[in-house]
Amino acid sequence: MSDRPVKSKEWQSYTVEGTIDENSKSLSFGGLCLNNGKFYFDKFELLIENAKGVFEPLVVLNSSFEMPVKNGDIPKWSFGISKGKIVKIKEYKISSDKSSVDGKASLLLEGSGIKPRQEARIGDIEGASPKIGDMISMLEDLKGRVERTVKDMSQYEIDYLHDEQANRIGALVMHLAAAEKYYQVFTFENRGFNEEEKKIWQKALDLEQGGRDEFKGHDIQYYLDIYNEVRAKTISELKKRDDAWFAEIQQRYDWTNQYCWFHVMEHQSSHLGQILFLKKRIPPQQQPPKILEQEIKK
Repeated sequence: MSDRPVKSKEWQSYTVEGTIDENSKSLSFGGLCLNNGKFYFDKFELLIENAKGVFEPLVVLNSSFEMPVKNGDIPKWSFGISKGKIVKIKEYKISSDKSSVDGKASLLLEGSGIKPRQEARIGDIEGASPKIGDMISMLEDLKGRVERTVKDMSQYEIDYLHDEQANRIGALVMHLAAAEKYYQVFTFENRGFNEEEKKIWQKALDLEQGGRDEFKGHDIQYYLDIYNEVRAKTISELKKRDDAWFAEIQQRYDWTNQYCWFHVMEHQSSHLGQILFLKKRIPPQQQPPKILEQEIKK
């Protein structure tokens, strides 16, 4: 529905059609609302085409929301895309409403106080010069994409190793933080890592076998917290400088400071693609076999 969002203030019927892959194990469906406003839902129907080309209805419990909302919970429905990934947004008030097209009630979600994330905007960063503001917004956009890709991944997924030459996704997030940390000291202090910094960051910067051995066993928030701390310093330090500093050349590589931070930006993009590749190839986690205990009769 992204190309035809519902904007009407009157009840209307909307249909979403698609093909279910033969290997699919589940189907998530429901309603989605964005930003502030009142959003009404009623009479959900799910029809599956059979071998004869006939669409057969499947039972959808509480499809018309006749069972009233209690304490913000919608009977027979879940928040999020699965029961294991429940998401509740504090800015949304959920209630039953008397307006309906089927039965006596509908579902009402009312959003207020939501500040939409700025999409497709480059620059205009408070406290930053024009070119540096452009860079900060691009760095933040890509970091946001990385975070949205990994934030709900399980420990198994974060630590999964695709093959002996690959890197774990948790290690890749740590690598992004380490590379950014390197360019902080390189551009802000005109040096490389000192010995103490190498102990903290070098394995993450190099990855290879050292990274495969070290970066595992932490949940994804562990890596994101480190990434967030590094980024906060990047933004703080960049704001202390101006466009003239951006044009200065780092003699070691004959790169301008602007090009150095462009490299940090595209480095995020490169590894985001790698993370997406690996994420799609993680097999389902195998569950340990169940041991059934039976009473032995003598």
